[in-house]
Amino acid sequence: MSIIEQFIAAYGAEPIVLSRAPGRLEILGNHTDYNEGLTLSAAVEQATEFALRPVDGRICTMRDFRDGSVVEFNLNEIDKPRPKDWTNYVKGVIVELRKRDIEIPTFQGAILSTVPLSAGMSSSAALEVAASFAFAEAFAIDLPKPEWAKIGQAVENDYLGVNTGLLDQFSSIYGKKNSLIFSDFRTNEVIKNVTLPEGYMIVVANSMHKHDLVSSDYNVRRQSCENVAEAMGAKDSTIEALRDVSLEQLEQAKSYLDIQDYRRALHVVGENERVLSGIELLEAGDVVAFGQLLFASHLSSRDNFANSCPELDFLVEQAKSIPGCLGARLSGGGFGGISIHLVKVEEADRYCERIAAAFKLQTGIETEIIQCAIGAGATVKAL
Repeated sequence: MSIIEQFIAAYGAEPIVLSRAPGRLEILGNHTDYNEGLTLSAAVEQATEFALRPVDGRICTMRDFRDGSVVEFNLNEIDKPRPKDWTNYVKGVIVELRKRDIEIPTFQGAILSTVPLSAGMSSSAALEVAASFAFAEAFAIDLPKPEWAKIGQAVENDYLGVNTGLLDQFSSIYGKKNSLIFSDFRTNEVIKNVTLPEGYMIVVANSMHKHDLVSSDYNVRRQSCENVAEAMGAKDSTIEALRDVSLEQLEQAKSYLDIQDYRRALHVVGENERVLSGIELLEAGDVVAFGQLLFASHLSSRDNFANSCPELDFLVEQAKSIPGCLGARLSGGGFGGISIHLVKVEEADRYCERIAAAFKLQTGIETEIIQCAIGAGATVKAL
């Protein structure tokens, strides 16, 4: 059944709006967004739908039609998140809107999603953006798209305490079918869309090692990046963030940097350069060389940023030996989650079978394999 049909069955009334926000894949530019850097990302066709209708009182009800869960919350009691409550991402949007003197009335809401949870495809940002767009349409809130992205980021940063950047929300909002998104997180804008040549697709292979950025070393990694920017900025006033640092400058500074901080920065600085190289290669039609950048990115994640895991390393290593794959890397925050594989469309089915079989043989676990079409960004409509 559609989300609207399930909504009517659950609440006995029709919703007034329906929004849809896609998950995302980070293609290149790992952990660059909060360092004012560059990224290549993509919205995917897997998405979260959000339907709602206003009601009286102060008790909001949210339903997740994937598992049938129902959560209620009082709008007077949402200042702090509740542990292990998926509606924190919805409540966080409401709290952030209040900071802008915008009140969300009481509502009944529901979601239906095809974005895998805790896998690195940003199910959280998809939910934040879907909620934001639904609120905007239902309650006549007029904010520019970058502001909605910042609201989603603030849910992660301020409400939940994870110092993520804007990549996830930008990708969900600004996606374009069959194109990658080139974003600049110094100016917080999408520079352009970069077409992925025909005949290639992204295969997602899940490490089945769930990542949890709230309890992971994500914030520790961010602190290392800030340490390097601060240390180098003290000697060169033109350096405000790792975005301003070249590989040559970083190498020259190695002698006075903490070695672990240096390696974290080496990953981020290298990623910025790989993004620019990747755009040039795609625009020149050199998909083979672009794929090699994905392998290089993963190697740096593993050795420099230390945000990989054995399962991800195995999936990427296997990619090198299976026909049809041009490149692979972990995608997203890391510490588990997914790997992405750039694969020839004509060989995708066979590739998926072989990588799944190899993973099962190695780990004894069935992996989740998703063939991802690159999709459009978030939408909303009144019903």
